[in-house]
Amino acid sequence: MTGMPSARDKVLCLGRTYCDIIFTGLPEMPMLGRERFAQDVTIAAGGGAYIAAAHLASLGRPVALLTRLGTDPLSRSLDPELEASGIDLSFVERSDDAGPQPTVALVKDGERAFVSRRAGASRPATLQEALAAPGMRHLHIAEFATLNDIPGVVAAARSHGLTVSLDPSWDDRLIRQGPDFFEACRGVDLFLPNLEEGEALTGEHSVEAILSRLKRHFPVVALKLGAQGAAAASASAQASAGALPVEVVDTTGAGDAFNAGFLHVWLQTGSLQESLAAGIRSGALSVQSPGGAPARHRR
Repeated sequence: MTGMPSARDKVLCLGRTYCDIIFTGLPEMPMLGRERFAQDVTIAAGGGAYIAAAHLASLGRPVALLTRLGTDPLSRSLDPELEASGIDLSFVERSDDAGPQPTVALVKDGERAFVSRRAGASRPATLQEALAAPGMRHLHIAEFATLNDIPGVVAAARSHGLTVSLDPSWDDRLIRQGPDFFEACRGVDLFLPNLEEGEALTGEHSVEAILSRLKRHFPVVALKLGAQGAAAASASAQASAGALPVEVVDTTGAGDAFNAGFLHVWLQTGSLQESLAAGIRSGALSVQSPGGAPARHRR
């Protein structure tokens, strides 16, 4: 031990971790009273916090996962993938009430439908320890529901000198809170919605108008546009980039992969254009196989 402080370059990803059960190759979506058969199924760790952390780790960024996991067999089945991910798991809390927490994803022709179960509280007992850990530079909050459950987390992160990013992650009950949404997000440095979320939060429909409204509340906004790429804006700059031409197998977690690529470069350079390009590369990598994390992490 040298006693010298470590470089502050580590990202902390906060949010629920799910067991994703992803059915692909469906001829039709299910109907009540009817059974459908998929061509394939993938079982993988999911949730925006884990997926973003896995992509950050694959980019060489030091990253830790801040989450609660159950002790049930389904939760435990994720252990091999988590341990192989390269993510620091020191702040993962195990609790009987935190699982099982599955998500079933049905994928047909690039469209998806989800059914999920949230289990227990979302605030890890390790929260304060993680925020104060040596080397922490940035907190990424993977869904607004987590921020809503832990309202003081942004102020706590900033008190430790961390910058903060947020992906709202669609939630009908929470995202339509109007002005209260933005008040709850006070202190967030980087906001990472998709187009549908941007429209719901602002009432606008053009990319330029959505960005203009959102940057009144956030210093930096990156708007994910799916097959049209992405756009970003700050008080002093604006940028856009098109999507890459790749074969799309499953878009589950693509937005979280984008978040990781964007965030990794933004923390290095602050360049919106370079960050958008990196985000799109990570998103394109994600959609080429089932599940959100880099394919080498999956079973």
